[in-house]
Amino acid sequence: MSTTRAALLAGAALLLPVLATSVAAQTTPAATGDAEPAAEAPVDNEVVVTGTRAPGRSRLDTVSPVDVLTGDALRAQGTTELADALSTVAPSVDFPRQAAVDGTDAIRPATLRGLSPDQTLVLINGTRAHTSALLNINGSIGRGSAAVDLNTIPTVALDRVEVLREGASAQYGSDAIAGVINLRLREAREGGGANVTFGTYATKYDAARTSRSLRDGETATFSGWKGFALGSEGFLTLSGEYVTRQPTNRADIDPRGAAPQRIRARFGDPEVEQGTVYVNAAVPLGDGNWTAYANGGFQQRDSESGAFPRVANAGNLNADALIGLYPDGFLPLIGSRSKDYNATAGVRGELGGWNTDLTVSYGRNTIDFETRNSGNATLGSASPRDFDSGRLTYDQLTAGLDLAREYTLGAAVINIAAGGEYRREGFAIGAGQPESYNRAAGAPSTLASGAQGFVGFQPSNEVDVHRSNGSLYLDVEARLWDKLTFGAAARGETYSDFGETATAKLSARYDVAPWLAFRGSVSTGFRAPSLQQQYYTSTQTLVTGNLGPQETGLYPVSSDIARALGALPLDPEKSRNYSVGTVVRVGGFSLTVDGYHIRIRDQIALSENIQASASAQVGALLAPFGVQAARFFINGIQTTTKGLDIVAAYTLRTESLGSFNLSAAANLNEISVDRIPTSTAALNPAPSLFGRNRILTIEQGTPRTKIVGAVDWRGDALGATIRAVHYGDVLQPGTVVANDVYTGRHTIIDLEGRYRFNDNVTLALGAENLFDVYPNTTPATLNNNGVTAFPYYSPFGFNGRQIYGRLNLSW
Repeated sequence: MSTTRAALLAGAALLLPVLATSVAAQTTPAATGDAEPAAEAPVDNEVVVTGTRAPGRSRLDTVSPVDVLTGDALRAQGTTELADALSTVAPSVDFPRQAAVDGTDAIRPATLRGLSPDQTLVLINGTRAHTSALLNINGSIGRGSAAVDLNTIPTVALDRVEVLREGASAQYGSDAIAGVINLRLREAREGGGANVTFGTYATKYDAARTSRSLRDGETATFSGWKGFALGSEGFLTLSGEYVTRQPTNRADIDPRGAAPQRIRARFGDPEVEQGTVYVNAAVPLGDGNWTAYANGGFQQRDSESGAFPRVANAGNLNADALIGLYPDGFLPLIGSRSKDYNATAGVRGELGGWNTDLTVSYGRNTIDFETRNSGNATLGSASPRDFDSGRLTYDQLTAGLDLAREYTLGAAVINIAAGGEYRREGFAIGAGQPESYNRAAGAPSTLASGAQGFVGFQPSNEVDVHRSNGSLYLDVEARLWDKLTFGAAARGETYSDFGETATAKLSARYDVAPWLAFRGSVSTGFRAPSLQQQYYTSTQTLVTGNLGPQETGLYPVSSDIARALGALPLDPEKSRNYSVGTVVRVGGFSLTVDGYHIRIRDQIALSENIQASASAQVGALLAPFGVQAARFFINGIQTTTKGLDIVAAYTLRTESLGSFNLSAAANLNEISVDRIPTSTAALNPAPSLFGRNRILTIEQGTPRTKIVGAVDWRGDALGATIRAVHYGDVLQPGTVVANDVYTGRHTIIDLEGRYRFNDNVTLALGAENLFDVYPNTTPATLNNNGVTAFPYYSPFGFNGRQIYGRLNLSW
């Protein structure tokens, strides 16, 4: 972060409390009364359960920075994707809409504070959620990560989302290096609602070789929920959602092939059909001292996205070999069917004076891949057009016991929490049909084997592995008197595959006055290497720079070929987190400013694609596998992340004009790569393991500056929300400076108007990206096939303006 910008921010942080006092002095009595929370305003008095195990803490009372995002705020948007909605209202969350990156088109990861997607722990009602079976292995943000798919939970099922913006491994375990996202499900004994949302993109875009006006991406979402009473105090809440979305395409003209030249690619959002159901229930047992609870969900998502087009008679030997099936070439399509399950059950109550919670949870994700509209070049015209390309499976069983008790010692109130967790994980790869990966006997060596676009998993890729771990923790939070609060936590974990690790956290808060407090923490964290990172293996057709499609193998670190190229066993990532901040609340105004510093060592990442052409030795190693490049996972990257989170809100109520909720938030983030691993391969020359583009993706692949401002107005029957999101410049790096592409600095404006016909019916009309803003165009010289017309690192995507309507019914 530059010295000038840091000085300005520090000065602003010091002045804001003074300004807040001035604002509060002018606040009318009506402005300070209780009110229905606005869609955009942070909820200040909501009790939070994330980041603290002490009862009764609100968002502004906590020792750690926690954002509380209401379900209304997430649903009052044109998008119905949870990750997209979160990124719009929470500046520390980013959700790039990548394209042409295989499975990551359909299962997109979100990031917190610019760190890897798998460095954020996701909870559902306080219980660890399972990750996706997908490993992001192509050129996308989050390359090399296996993260939780946030979009498996529909916004209609949520009461609120709590985002802990602080390292919390000592409290919650692995993955909580950047923070924690806790998804709190809706709880209702009665009532219900239904929503119907229709949207479409109405846009004009200018690529390097063409300009187009079009409408596409038509989306229809039907969702609803219903609450039922269970006994005198229990509840059962059912939620469901169905989504159908047509693809978008922002590709450029493909200059290859015979005239007339045209757009051949599909570069945008995939086609999606998705259905989700969720249940959340609790019922008292016996005399009411104990409660049984359960929640769970199921989602099936069918997606289809485009790979890179194969053009006949343009130098592509594989396309020429299939000219009998596709005389003009073809666009391979990648289909995926993701089935996601999760179920949790438990009991909570008082046992011997301790609040006790015993939980068992199971989650599973399976992804079946198909390669469509393609062919196996070695089979020629006898090739199938569609292929079963295999399956990925990940599952997780978790059992936990949590105990908590509050003690009063004079003026001090001490909350002690302790517990343990057992977790068992499994990962499997299943092979596709033989034609999806095999090679016809006698086929020329110049032809690639398997299905073009997405080569199927082979029998040699099949794995079925498991591991288990156990952990114990102690978490103490003491309010010594009204002004001072201390927290301390420690956790030890043991894994069946790599041993033991321990983490700790210290935190404190001092309330100078009822309107001003200071807080800070220091902690250590860790993230265990995922099973996917340790055991995933595949062969893919990748397009790298101007090299054209290349068969690229990904090999486990335990394999002979990976070890020969320099792979070592993976160790856990370790972090050291520092945070300091201030809390201001006066009248209807609240402000939090939190600075952070995160040092991560032994970070895990996917290596460079090591080319067979790098040396005769590398070529000899790769030749038996029939690939032109190889890669594997590596440790040894050290990074430093530092930044500032600012969240402000002001509520104004008037007698004649209704209520106004003003909010502003910013995330200023800077990441540096301090160290990269050097090769241990016994090769001369040893191949480079981590190159320029990988380093710059970590440092500049997410916005260094993101600012969100919103005004939410609610009158008697009318209402409106206007939101502006400013994104700083993002770099999509190449292997050399000449191949770098910048997204540019852009501000996106969203506008929604609402009319309430009565207490049960509301109609909303709106536009996201009202002024049809796009990232900078990719130059024609860096887009020699017309596919990537815009940088797919763009933090707000490249779809342009979306217009939508939403009908809400409630009863």
